[in-house]
Amino acid sequence: MPFSRIVSTWVLIVFLTAGSVAARVMPVGFDAGRNRLIAYMLSHQLPAQHFGHKQLDDTLSRAAFALFLKQLDPRKRFLLRSDVDQLNSFADHIDDELRSGRMVLPDAGSQLLTARIRQVQAMIDAIMDQGFDPNQEEYLETDPEKIQYAGDLKELRDRWRRILKLQVLDTYLGLVDEQKKKEEKTAAAKSPAATSPAAESPAADQAVEPGAWKEAMAKVRKRNHQYLHRLLQVTRQEYYNRYFDAVARAFDPHSDYMAPASKEDFDIHMSGSLEGIGALLREEDGHIKVVRIIPGSAAERQGQLQAEDTILAVAEKDAEPVDISDMRIRDAVSYIRGPKGTEVRLTVQKPDGTKLVIPIIRDVVQIEETYVKSAVLKAPNGEKIGYIRIPSFYRDFNGGKGRNVTDDTRAELVRLKKEGIQGLILDLRNNGGGALTDAVAISGLFLPGGPVVQVKNSQGMIRVLEDEDPGVVYDGPLIVLVNQFSASASEILAAALQDYGRALIIGGEHTHGKGTVQALMDLNRNLPLLHLKKYSDLGALKVTIQKFYRIDGGSTQYKGVEPDIVVPSMLDYLKSGEKYMDNSLPWDRVQDVGYQRWQGPRFDIEKARRLSRRWVADSKRFQVIRDELAKAKKRSEQTRVADFLAGMRREKEELAKARAEARAVGLMSDDEEENLTAKKEKRRLEEQLADDPFVDVALYLMQDSVVPAATIGKAR
Repeated sequence: MPFSRIVSTWVLIVFLTAGSVAARVMPVGFDAGRNRLIAYMLSHQLPAQHFGHKQLDDTLSRAAFALFLKQLDPRKRFLLRSDVDQLNSFADHIDDELRSGRMVLPDAGSQLLTARIRQVQAMIDAIMDQGFDPNQEEYLETDPEKIQYAGDLKELRDRWRRILKLQVLDTYLGLVDEQKKKEEKTAAAKSPAATSPAAESPAADQAVEPGAWKEAMAKVRKRNHQYLHRLLQVTRQEYYNRYFDAVARAFDPHSDYMAPASKEDFDIHMSGSLEGIGALLREEDGHIKVVRIIPGSAAERQGQLQAEDTILAVAEKDAEPVDISDMRIRDAVSYIRGPKGTEVRLTVQKPDGTKLVIPIIRDVVQIEETYVKSAVLKAPNGEKIGYIRIPSFYRDFNGGKGRNVTDDTRAELVRLKKEGIQGLILDLRNNGGGALTDAVAISGLFLPGGPVVQVKNSQGMIRVLEDEDPGVVYDGPLIVLVNQFSASASEILAAALQDYGRALIIGGEHTHGKGTVQALMDLNRNLPLLHLKKYSDLGALKVTIQKFYRIDGGSTQYKGVEPDIVVPSMLDYLKSGEKYMDNSLPWDRVQDVGYQRWQGPRFDIEKARRLSRRWVADSKRFQVIRDELAKAKKRSEQTRVADFLAGMRREKEELAKARAEARAVGLMSDDEEENLTAKKEKRRLEEQLADDPFVDVALYLMQDSVVPAATIGKAR
């Protein structure tokens, strides 16, 4: 297959999404000549090929340095301020290092970090042997952005004392809760009438059970020694890979240096057939975060794992959890993956600070769940309203006769029209993108031909992609639902329908804002001289080469799509989207293209806004969302946590109460995986939508804010 076709395939399948899992790196021994060659190629290829044409200068060097430093010690648990000051002398010289091939920063960073890790390793036993006073009132700031690097070893030791104490308290309370549940279960089996837990005395908040405390101390000691040992196994080449990656990501967050990847992982990523949990992950500030849940996956069916969750630890069913903090994503994924039918337990921290152990039975993606689904709903006035959910813009890129999202959407539209629908809701929430061709084609199901999106390349050339079919499959009133996880191709479709005045867009304040395209450049295919092929695999560059623009000239990059109707969402407090990423490309404009606005049935936007404000104000569901949103936002900002027994108990009780309140109104999943899975499988789509406040407001607006057609588009 020609290289150009490989690049095109990757662009369409992999990089029109909000994020992806990095591939596994094959073992590559350290070779100074190989690294000099990679540095040379990065210094030439990135400025030349990247859409932004950023210069490899001191400004970019400082951006790359900040990223490298954050990768080196993301939670500020090892380096001292003096170490950082020493490394800062390299901040303006990364461009010079790359051009000359004499790279010093990766080695300087790795040597300083390794020395500090060994010092912390020597502290652990002394701190643990000294023990902790569980009732001494202390607090620990958990947000690294709010703390400085330790000033000296004494301050570093105290930081680790507080960290270890917090871990012991957390582990201890987990053991106590687990034992209490077992006792209650046993008591309930013997005497069902005696299941209410006895009220604890105030003194119980301060007393510790010696056996559980001793076990917690042992677990934390072992866990941290394993964690530090793992950090010391990072190879010299890995530090160079991080350095190269920081340089690429200084251009924008979707450009990466990808170290040599195995064919196995390439095939898995392209086919999506991996047996596991079905979640796209990314590394962020020393944590593994969830980008997106794959439709039809084990995680989607279980229901509790969500985008923006942070995975703290992984365990095989009842085995001891493995802390994956500061773990490279390829290693973390190796713990999460596993054979179909086995259970993995993820210790997860929600964005609001709540922690949860999520059990997931590994499975392959259930393909049927990834396809377009539809239902017939009823508006308050009794009118039939169609509903179509598009989970992703899927397509068979292997030349086979597999299903594609355009044909499936057309088929559902035809079926719904036969049902006599008088309006349609198109749901693009949580749709991370997919094939650009289908975003254009699906717009054509609702529009009588015309431009859909503009694509600008790094040379400034603009190509307009059009719907070339003048026919319209559905010409009635249309509402599109979006949220912060609607990305890329979803944003292109929503933006086109909004610009034409064809649809009313309802959602949170903005969509994800990924308006760029990436291409994969195999560094082995771009060697400057044939004799340089003596080096082992050089890896690849993922480079941003194009940017999307709406037909009105505005970019979907950074801002995303701003809905016509903004309603409260439990996602509103999340800092999720392109605008929150380091070095993201800015929003800008190009010239608009000529297009004729939709003349069929459409919405009076101002009237719809007035009606929606009234509806939301009177809705009990939205009132609960507003209340829970305020609480979640407050919890997410409280990053200074109690580091003493009574305080931690109180915080856990408050979080448990918040979860119970959210479950009571359907804003959070049940705790029991078995019951939850059964519940999701048994409920029909119509039943799920009956609890959806966004669908409620869409149905309400369908009956009162539609403007009759001036002219109706020709039916296909």
